Amino acid sequence: METDDLRRLEHAGGEIRIAAGQVLIERGQYGAGLYVILDGTVVVEAPEGARDLGPGAVVGERALLSEDGLRTARVRATSDVRAVVVDRAEIERLCADDPAFATRLAAAS
Repeated sequence: METDDLRRLEHAGGEIRIAAGQVLIERGQYGAGLYVILDGTVVVEAPEGARDLGPGAVVGERALLSEDGLRTARVRATSDVRAVVVDRAEIERLCADDPAFATRLAAAS
């Protein structure tokens, strides 16, 4: 994502800390928000394979942009993580304020 979009997400959410091994997102569950990884690493375990992500990554956005709102992957912290969590209502507000934001967010996945 673009730096300005990451800043907008950071300002729209709240910072949290996640311990290594903790699951942030469970596949098949309803997506209530997304996470911007500030420090640490996570693994995204999806049907198409696993991938490691770190600072600057956005996870959980697919469910917010899909019609059914369901998570498509499991995301687990592989180290202690500091992240910003942004709830669905804030994402909807950001998309309403800037319709191109949704397109850029979708491209982040």
